[in-house]
Amino acid sequence: MTERMRRVNESVRQVLAEAVPELKDPRIGLVTVTGVDTTPDLRHATVFVSVLGSTRKRNASLQGLEAAHGLLQTRLARELRMKRTPQLTFEYDPSVERGVRMSRLIDELSPGEDDADDD
Repeated sequence: MTERMRRVNESVRQVLAEAVPELKDPRIGLVTVTGVDTTPDLRHATVFVSVLGSTRKRNASLQGLEAAHGLLQTRLARELRMKRTPQLTFEYDPSVERGVRMSRLIDELSPGEDDADDD
């Protein structure tokens, strides 16, 4: 990935991260924009999001974001000076959930603080 595409992806991520909490759709829960992958021709952008809650809340939030994609694209066009405003699609990013799970597993395997004091 080129430096230019990295900057474009980060700019789009920042604008969307600010815009998503302002959406008034009740389906959209606690959503974090974790990343954006824009095609080199700037026609499409896949937005990766993490959603706090159950699978049902995750699906509802993704549906709400898909319904609001027009508003989000308008905000992107207004705030970023780009030749094209990419068509947004939203995907769930399981990496945060996996990270929390791995952290719990490591905590379970590591010796407790009480064990270290016995030396």
